[in-house]
Amino acid sequence: MKPRPVAGVLLRQLYLLRGSPVRSLPLFAWVAIDIVVWGFITRYLNSMSAGRFNYIPSLLGAVLMWDFFTRIMQGVSTAFLEDVWSRNFLNLFAAPLTLGEYITGLVITSIATSTVGLIVMLVLAMTVFGLSFFALGIVLIPFLLTLFCFGIALGILASALVLRLGPASEWLVWPLPALLSPFVGVFYPLSTLPRWMQAVGHLLPPAYVFQGMRAVLAHRPFSATSLAAGGAIALLDIVLAGYFFARVFRHAVRTGLLARYSAESTG
Repeated sequence: MKPRPVAGVLLRQLYLLRGSPVRSLPLFAWVAIDIVVWGFITRYLNSMSAGRFNYIPSLLGAVLMWDFFTRIMQGVSTAFLEDVWSRNFLNLFAAPLTLGEYITGLVITSIATSTVGLIVMLVLAMTVFGLSFFALGIVLIPFLLTLFCFGIALGILASALVLRLGPASEWLVWPLPALLSPFVGVFYPLSTLPRWMQAVGHLLPPAYVFQGMRAVLAHRPFSATSLAAGGAIALLDIVLAGYFFARVFRHAVRTGLLARYSAESTG
């Protein structure tokens, strides 16, 4: 893998942002709205509980971490969709660019864009609503890394689905985090769910993160083994998503789908 083609993919995304400042708005606007809305909800709940329980770390912290995961996933898929919308695939792969370099460029783009959103969320949550996010300590690092890896895997998977099913299927990409959220227990323990939903949740790395986060905040024993299992699943998901994307890409090249890419579903 050569760094120059990867830098080219990243540079293209930077030029898109520079050429259209409106594209920069989603980097921080939606996460800021989420933090503000949930911040006032937690303030209201705190006032109702009369100080018996502090909802800010558990609820607002969960919103922040889930938004971080969502930004990572959408950072990859949005960068991919920019090439879908502009019908730029033939131009990209006519150049000496490998599939691995292209995906790496998308991942680095996601890191850059999601960092902006994370900073905005942290500033708002900590300065306006008093969230002590770093009170989680060193365990915060594996939490964020697990969410990051699964976000990358889901972004690659979503991009592969659009490549296989056609641009009209991009509506499948946006609701994916919302569809997964009931299974991973963002705001409640997995034990609340029916058994079949718990079984699905144990296959999803974020479930281990949010269970661990609640345990740390409640000063209960924290299972490092459980979190390690979640991290291992996230890494496996990246490998599987990359393999699936490569298979779909080879199919698109072999069948001529890449050349025929249009705004309609190709089936």
